Amino acid sequence: MIEIEVKGYADDEVFERVRENFKLIRREYHEDTYFQHPCRDFAKTDEALRIRIRRFNGHFEALMTYKGPKIDPNSKTRKEIEILLSDPDKHTEILESLGFKEVLTVEKTREKYYVDKGIVIALDEVEGLGKFIEIEALAESEEVVEETVRVLREILASLGVKKFERRSYLELMLEKEVDHGEAG
Repeated sequence: MIEIEVKGYADDEVFERVRENFKLIRREYHEDTYFQHPCRDFAKTDEALRIRIRRFNGHFEALMTYKGPKIDPNSKTRKEIEILLSDPDKHTEILESLGFKEVLTVEKTREKYYVDKGIVIALDEVEGLGKFIEIEALAESEEVVEETVRVLREILASLGVKKFERRSYLELMLEKEVDHGEAG
């Protein structure tokens, strides 16, 4: 599957417009732990490997996700492979035994809203970064990416999003750490 995703910076007004206009699916809390391959620099190959622990409605779910390189210059569109994990600690232990290193854990609260025909909006409050809005759709082929990105960007713009962001939360956090490290 290809995840077509557009992200923008948000504020309280953008959050309110979404809450007023779309149906809440659920609120979630995410702990996303990213790993670095022992022989391949994911920062250079534009890939990601993470274990997400997701809590919602008293439930707990863990997933391992591989994200391939971005395939569109205007969005975060990429191949995504995701599997459920029964024991994230054991999976982490396997990765570490194979030489993978933990890079960073990104924590966020997320509200998911249903838009239309498989389109979902997420309102994210990311610890250390602030408020963002993501809108995504899934596709089976790259032929629909350009048109879908255009539609998703239009929806975000209609909600008041003025600034879009192509970098992942991990990339933003790592840049913030570098900037903070240089300042201190």
